[in-house]
Amino acid sequence: MNTPLVVIYAAICLDAVGVGLIFPILPRLLEDVAHTQHIAPTIGIMVSLYALMQFIFAPVLGALSDNFGRRPVLLVSLAGATVDYLVMAFAPQLWMLMLGRAIAGLTSASTSVAAAYITDMSPEDVRARRFGLSNAMFGIGFIIGPALGGILGDQWLRLPFIAAAVLNGCNLLLALFALPESRTPTRQKLELASLNPLRPLRWMFQMKGLLPIVFVYFLLSGAGEAYGTCWALWGFDTFQWNGMRIGLSLGAFGICQTLVQAFLPGPAAKFLGERWAVVAGLTCACVALSLMAFANQGWMVFAIMPVFALGGIGTPAFQALATRQVDAASQGQLQGVLASAVSLASVITPLVFSTFYFLVQKEWPGAIWLLVVAVYATAVPLVFLGTRSARGALPLLTARRAS
Repeated sequence: MNTPLVVIYAAICLDAVGVGLIFPILPRLLEDVAHTQHIAPTIGIMVSLYALMQFIFAPVLGALSDNFGRRPVLLVSLAGATVDYLVMAFAPQLWMLMLGRAIAGLTSASTSVAAAYITDMSPEDVRARRFGLSNAMFGIGFIIGPALGGILGDQWLRLPFIAAAVLNGCNLLLALFALPESRTPTRQKLELASLNPLRPLRWMFQMKGLLPIVFVYFLLSGAGEAYGTCWALWGFDTFQWNGMRIGLSLGAFGICQTLVQAFLPGPAAKFLGERWAVVAGLTCACVALSLMAFANQGWMVFAIMPVFALGGIGTPAFQALATRQVDAASQGQLQGVLASAVSLASVITPLVFSTFYFLVQKEWPGAIWLLVVAVYATAVPLVFLGTRSARGALPLLTARRAS
């Protein structure tokens, strides 16, 4: 593997550590700042605010990365995340926390730009494996981050946010000094119309083969928002976990996810085919979530983790399938569209999941996972329809480029 990919994987890992540090203690921070224990809707609003800013600006930054290069956009994103964690570390009022999340959302192009960078450096036949490795690096970060965040948070509530700011600062320095540009910037003059955040969606609708893929991506990404919104709340309400135990549960998932993402996506896509790899992953996730909904002891969650992690085997195949629908010059734009789909789902679904959790919190907190199962089950037939349509559209797209 070449040095630039090693650097980008290290940056992804450090970013995951920074994110994971705050997950176990964010509910306690909001309780402390907002002076209320009913913070499920507040978490939903905070997550949605971040996603709204990401939805508006991520496509713009994706287009800018096509025009000016991946590296400068990635640096801006990492700098924004560092500022966000510093604000959260010292903010005494709720509106300041919201402002910090808005800043982070505005600059949150690191995921889409990193994916475009990997695409730039990877032939088509190895993209699924390299996307799997990038997810594995994120999983390694989630082994370290949540456990460390839970331990630090039990010592002082603000300490994980300071640690996250330091790690993101290190991430910024790593990219600044060790990450080369992956493509030659076009340096073309940008039209103001190209900065319209809705323009990438119009581009998506012009490509009928791409639309179903993006819709499925939207649906699955929206379902995934339930974990970040409700996991810590569910762990405390169901098992009375403290920050350390919540962190350990997330770390255990990180271990399982890392092993799965490092070794299984490539063989799964090759053996099952990309569509069936996605369906197999959804089936595993639904089984694990159904068991989690009825779990009444903490050890059961850890026993379910391996099956839960298998739910991720289809994601790299799905990403690779999407990248084949556009040419190399538009990969940044594609990743911006996918980031927009994720962000649009993230604007809506945290509010839905947090509201639902608030309604079932006293009677049955685990019911939140059955709602996620329902979303995944709805997505299964759409996966077949969308990937079949997208695969059939590929020759048409190639013919258009040839003409």
